[in-house]
Amino acid sequence: MNTSRTALITGAASGIGAAIATRLAADGASVALLARRRDRLEKLAAEITEAGGTALAVPADVTSPDSVAEAAALVQDRFGDLDLLVNNAGLMRVVPFADGPLADWRSTIDVNVTGVITVTHAFLPALRRSAATRTTDLVNVSSLAGERINPGMAVYGASKAAVSHLTRTLRAELAPEGIRVTDLEPGMIGDTELADTFSPELQSMVDELRRTLPAVPVGEVADLVAYVINRPRHVNLPHLIIQPSKEV
Repeated sequence: MNTSRTALITGAASGIGAAIATRLAADGASVALLARRRDRLEKLAAEITEAGGTALAVPADVTSPDSVAEAAALVQDRFGDLDLLVNNAGLMRVVPFADGPLADWRSTIDVNVTGVITVTHAFLPALRRSAATRTTDLVNVSSLAGERINPGMAVYGASKAAVSHLTRTLRAELAPEGIRVTDLEPGMIGDTELADTFSPELQSMVDELRRTLPAVPVGEVADLVAYVINRPRHVNLPHLIIQPSKEV
């Protein structure tokens, strides 16, 4: 297993992002942790360091080009060129389209779509330099919601469909340069904070669904990312779905 990767993970303060960061650091990667919550990032960075890993807390807002540019400069100064970018930051609102405030729909697009574009654009020069000499990966965490019709998830699903399409096109553009690109679409995943904004009634339904399925632990998603990035340099896994065995 390649233990010398240099990675940035967005949405690293909790859930899937934190699990990916912890797993990659345990494998020997230097990990930059990007999210808005400084306290959570610093706590995770300290835990990784105490376990013998290398981590850097990078408080930033993926919707702000200036904030992301500052983050890119900080990561470059500390770690040099990245060879792995995991775009994982996401926001989910579940409510019928007509009932949702326009501000909620705008913020969903800002985080889920514009955030991926902004972060990728900022770190792409480093990925391109890395690809000239070593294995380099871009992994975008999308969602099965981007492929399915889920009432109450019109804007979230649309945002994730956009991420998946963007990812497929980026692969077509970047593959000739040696940058491997992967669209990862999770289904029902446990231990995430995406459902924190749900109404009590909806949260109760989701909790019951997770007990029935049950949901995939975030550690399994992290294991899958570790598998993807450790394939031989000439092998790319461009589209992956991870979901509970009973989810249809």
